[in-house]
Amino acid sequence: MSANEGNLIIEGVRILDPSRDLDAKGHLVVQEGKVTACDAGPAPEGGVDLPRVDAKGLVVAPGFVDLHVHFREPGFEDKETIETGSAAAAAGGFTTVVTMPNTSPAVDTAAVVHLVRNKGLAAGQCRVLPAAAVTHNLEGKSMCQYGDMVDAGAVALTDDGQPVRDAGLFRHVLEYSRILGVPVITHAEDETLSAEGVMHEGKWSTRLGLKGIPAAAEVVGVARDIELARLSGARMHVAHVSSRGALELIRRAKDQGVAVTAETAPHFLDFTDADCATYDSRFKMRPPLRSMDDQQALVEALADGTLDCISSDHAPHTPNEKEQPFDLAPFGVVGLETAFAACHDRLVRRGSFSLLDLVRLMSLAPARIIGSEGGTLRPGAAADFTLIDTETSWMPRERDLLSKGRNCPWLGRSLTGRVQATYLAGRLTHGQRWAQEAVAR
Repeated sequence: MSANEGNLIIEGVRILDPSRDLDAKGHLVVQEGKVTACDAGPAPEGGVDLPRVDAKGLVVAPGFVDLHVHFREPGFEDKETIETGSAAAAAGGFTTVVTMPNTSPAVDTAAVVHLVRNKGLAAGQCRVLPAAAVTHNLEGKSMCQYGDMVDAGAVALTDDGQPVRDAGLFRHVLEYSRILGVPVITHAEDETLSAEGVMHEGKWSTRLGLKGIPAAAEVVGVARDIELARLSGARMHVAHVSSRGALELIRRAKDQGVAVTAETAPHFLDFTDADCATYDSRFKMRPPLRSMDDQQALVEALADGTLDCISSDHAPHTPNEKEQPFDLAPFGVVGLETAFAACHDRLVRRGSFSLLDLVRLMSLAPARIIGSEGGTLRPGAAADFTLIDTETSWMPRERDLLSKGRNCPWLGRSLTGRVQATYLAGRLTHGQRWAQEAVAR
């Protein structure tokens, strides 16, 4: 680290700090990787000799926090590595990500938790926090040594990618998680209803001749898991919610005091099952894109707090895998680099959300779910932040993606709002050329 890394002043910038409900033009001072000042008004001129970044016309926000990414390493490095996934995260303004355990070997021992954390530290572009598997090899049969994995740095427990079929086992997992003080992330799905389905069950699946996955598959899974969370008193987080019916159950459970939180993903907010009409496998994910009515329910749930946050569910695959026919291609989309812009277009530009609302959903709210100190620009906090141009329009192109995955449904589509620079503990992790030019101005 150079002498000036972790030390700088961002001036002339619009500050968005959801931890203080702050939206004002001002300045940010970073010293030794920590925020030392973040206030309205001009930056101090005397007494502080630090490099200055002229960020006039830009927004500074806490680094985004993603509770749901698949970096594929160890075992599937042809799809993504922790290094390439971290680069994609930084390009999207993310400074903290929670990685899912469906790797090979699965993240089901303390040794693999250490491996993922150390690979993340070596990449050095965002905070990589592993979620540990609920069952050995994600087979749903036997519980892992959760205490050892939490001690090693796991921040949540999940078998994401598939549900835990054994309700009795899942109850005990929730009980252990309560003792350990970490949430359980549930992939809520009844596989007897979703079996062999490849897209949402509805008029479009009928027209296209594709096997459908009914919304009931998610609703039944959410209903079971909520009752187990109620029984255990544990904290449970519902991943990638896609349907109105599931939202109604989550809303009711929250009103009744069940410790449940939930997320949705940008692709559910921006696309529907009608986008599968061309058989383009970039629109194939699990749970699937649902109806316009479900999409509207998701937007309403973000507004009323039923949904707590937005996560990318970044799930890269190789081009050869995704170029198969729709019904044979794997589920999953790439979304870290486009997440902010897609949500900005859908919720702020075309919706009723403020920019501060969106920043809260992508930073402070997810940080609180895992007990992270991120999502804030308060003095004393780690200087994890992103600089955004909310007016620039751009078009994601395959050759520009830093992720190994090319299965991005926003390719070739105009988006508005782009991350210009990302800083981790005051150290630039994305946007080097822009930042060097800004300092020189």
